[in-house]
Amino acid sequence: MRRLFIGILLASGFSVPLFAQGMVSAHPPISAGDTAWMLMSTALVMLMTPGLAFFYGGLVRKKNVLGVLMQCMMALAVLSVMWVLVGYSLSFATGTPYIGSLKLAGLVGIGMGPSLYAPKIPAIVFVLFEMMFAVITPALVAGAFVERMKFSAYIAFIVLWSLVVYYPVCHWVWGKGGWLAAMGVRDFAGGIVVHITAGFAALVTAVYIGRRKNSLHIPTPHNLPFTVLGAAILWFGWFGFNAGSALGANAISANAFLATNTSAAIAAIVWAILDRITTGKSTLLGTATGAVAGLATVTPASGFVTVWGALAIGASTALICYFMIAAVKPKFKFDDTLDAFGVHGMGGLWGTLMVGVFAVPSIDGVRGLVAGAARQLEVQALASLITVAYTVVATFLIIKLIDVTLGVRVPDREEAIGLDLAQHNERAYTLVD
Repeated sequence: MRRLFIGILLASGFSVPLFAQGMVSAHPPISAGDTAWMLMSTALVMLMTPGLAFFYGGLVRKKNVLGVLMQCMMALAVLSVMWVLVGYSLSFATGTPYIGSLKLAGLVGIGMGPSLYAPKIPAIVFVLFEMMFAVITPALVAGAFVERMKFSAYIAFIVLWSLVVYYPVCHWVWGKGGWLAAMGVRDFAGGIVVHITAGFAALVTAVYIGRRKNSLHIPTPHNLPFTVLGAAILWFGWFGFNAGSALGANAISANAFLATNTSAAIAAIVWAILDRITTGKSTLLGTATGAVAGLATVTPASGFVTVWGALAIGASTALICYFMIAAVKPKFKFDDTLDAFGVHGMGGLWGTLMVGVFAVPSIDGVRGLVAGAARQLEVQALASLITVAYTVVATFLIIKLIDVTLGVRVPDREEAIGLDLAQHNERAYTLVD
């Protein structure tokens, strides 16, 4: 009789709670706490793109600061729309092992119900969270070619690069049925998907576009307080980036939070010490750069390692990234202007490998070398090499296509004037020196 009564109510248009006797929900109930944390994490990750704008903006000459800010702001706008239209579907809809499909294009079918990827939060919250990753990743690449790329070419680049590189690699690693995921690779918050792709794309674009005019005599960063503000915002936002990647307010999220802060802190300290050893002074720029390097490197491992693993990752990445910036870049003379490759490319690669070294099964079931297994390190290394190769080839073809059609580099006269005036007809500073 009770089931008959409930059926009559449903047929009459009355809503019946899922917890009514005789009815069982097909999914775990959506958690208000998890949903609140994921909304907060989404906002934190969104803030990282303006933070990146300040971090990069302070490092360029004052005649180019607005150009950098504009690149980051337009990345936030353009890539948010792309994500809604096709990006989420190509990244996370079921399809082939190599790319999603268009069955969720325009977010058709995405509603208020639970997410396939995180059943305790609404699907639309997962869409929003992943959107912010898709926004900041192409924006990171801009650090390699600031002060010399046409704005139109930049917009074309982030659109094409997202379609050809970011969405497929995201699907490989994080999408249902992705082939690297099936191989066993683990990337907690984006060592492969975000930092390897962006960092190696930065190297390709820097080499292809070439050095800035008189780059050997370019003055020091025009506004270090901007850069430190940006680094602080990035550090703050990274708690959402990494801890939010647990997709819930839980113990793994807390572990990722602790690992993130620990790695950033020790990397900043080690970088300051290296500055002291090599130049005689610890620098604010070096300390901020070290912190960002520590954040980037611990990203793929933050949900798998203990605090001791985070300390080892942060300290070692300061050594590696410092060497890349201070020794390797000058030797090969490529103008990776703001060290996007040195920090994010090398940091992301090292951190991805470190998952296979420091992961302990007691946290999230992943076993690395310290736990007596070498298999995970082998998988991490193979996936990294595949991603590097694909990113390098695809990025070269994209930048070559844009150069042939639109032209990539501004004329020498515009580069001398500065992109703020030449590309946007604006000045950041109106006072005369």
